[in-house]
Amino acid sequence: MIDIHALPRLRLDQIDNAEHPAGCYVEDETVLALALRDSDLTHLPESIRQLTHLRQLDLTGNHLTALPDWLGDLVYLERLYLDRNQLTALPEALGSLTRLEALHADDNQLASLPDALGSLPRLSRLQVMNNRLSGMPTSFWQLPAIEALYMGGNPLSTLPDAIGALTTLRELYIHNSDLTTLPEALGDLTALHTLDAGHNALIALPEALGRLRNLTHFLYLSDNQLTDVPEWIGSLTRLRYLNLTDNRLTALPDALGRLTSLRELRLYNNRLAALPDAIGHLTDLRELHLMNNRLTTLPETLGNLSRLTHLDLRNNRLVALPASLPRLQQLTHLDLRSNRLLSLPASIAELPRLTKLDLRWNKLRALPPWLGQLEQRGCIVLM
Repeated sequence: MIDIHALPRLRLDQIDNAEHPAGCYVEDETVLALALRDSDLTHLPESIRQLTHLRQLDLTGNHLTALPDWLGDLVYLERLYLDRNQLTALPEALGSLTRLEALHADDNQLASLPDALGSLPRLSRLQVMNNRLSGMPTSFWQLPAIEALYMGGNPLSTLPDAIGALTTLRELYIHNSDLTTLPEALGDLTALHTLDAGHNALIALPEALGRLRNLTHFLYLSDNQLTDVPEWIGSLTRLRYLNLTDNRLTALPDALGRLTSLRELRLYNNRLAALPDAIGHLTDLRELHLMNNRLTTLPETLGNLSRLTHLDLRNNRLVALPASLPRLQQLTHLDLRSNRLLSLPASIAELPRLTKLDLRWNKLRALPPWLGQLEQRGCIVLM
């Protein structure tokens, strides 16, 4: 039995701090926030029912298998954290929590969600990752205020067209969900700034994704079965991070060069034999990761990437480097491991900010003397 009144009183900025697993925040002798994280709870203490003005309840990391219906009596509740329990279901009584804004239930054993969730007018953030959900209730797709939906790590297999009705959605995480296709309706989510559809079995992407002009934070499509990048990718001109690693790409479209806001591009573990000249238009790019492809040459336009700091080219088939390389004046990390280089251009020594140069597992005929100069100025050289 937990005596809530004996719990330490925490400041509001401490209530979410894992260093304080148990405690409460009190104003005018009224408990407004309660944390009982990692407290070995097997059931919800009845005493919580008396905290009728509770706004936040954190039950993360316990052994709860069910929740009581009286939870719906806590009508002032705004945030409810249930992550890392053993819940198999959530009560329909949650529909009474009309002020609820955030519901976190990651890492449980939920096989379904209550229809009542769709009636929560203020719910803006829902996290139900790593459960056993094969779908969502029909009413869910009518949530009027949802902005962040984290439902990756579930055996979803498909998404309904109804998802397109969530026009307030800004973050969508559907990674690791056994998806083989994505619905065209995703193109209606024009407020999206983040989309994670990685670690699925996608073989193609719907053209409607080209309408996601507000996609700015990142587009994550790693570990799928994509064989090409569609032309519509060039419409995502505000995108800053694009991850297409661990696919089956053999070529990239010139349209990629229109992503002029891109700062990080990850393309490793594909089958790329060449890069388009248009990659030189990505002048805001800071990191370019190309390891484990089949590149034999690099375009001279690579030298236009004047803000590039990291260039990873390991495990390719390069026999030479572009003459434009010394124009990468901001480059700090250059990884050339496991290529087919027999010699190195002296222009590498002209890279003023280079702090790490990895040359291992090439077949260099001789080590150029300027490598010593790089080391003397503090650059780590691995050979």
